[in-house]
Amino acid sequence: MTENELSKIIVDTAFEIHYQLGPGLLESVYEEIMYAELLSKGLIVEKQKAVPVIWKGLKMEVGFRADLIVENKVVIELKSVVEISPVHSKQVLTYLKLSGCKLGLLINFNEPLIKSGITRIVNNL
Repeated sequence: MTENELSKIIVDTAFEIHYQLGPGLLESVYEEIMYAELLSKGLIVEKQKAVPVIWKGLKMEVGFRADLIVENKVVIELKSVVEISPVHSKQVLTYLKLSGCKLGLLINFNEPLIKSGITRIVNNL
């Protein structure tokens, strides 16, 4: 499956979750539900995956933890905040570079309309 095909499944899943639960829950709740839903669709999903950072031969085993990585192709960073900050998009782009993934989705569930809370971020896609 391509990154774009995975993205459609992920976005549709986010819409379904937001429609049923709405905004206002903790990020960890949305993460657990998103994880379960994507698994139920037969996708390979890693939750809170540690991604190493290598700097001049120094390997730090946990450079960051990705909320979700789907099929080792799409990084999902989930938020439940009043407003997405520019640093959040930069964070996802850095995650893409370090993980080798090409597509990231920044999803803020704390929006009245979920479509306003989804940002697509690419790295050499």
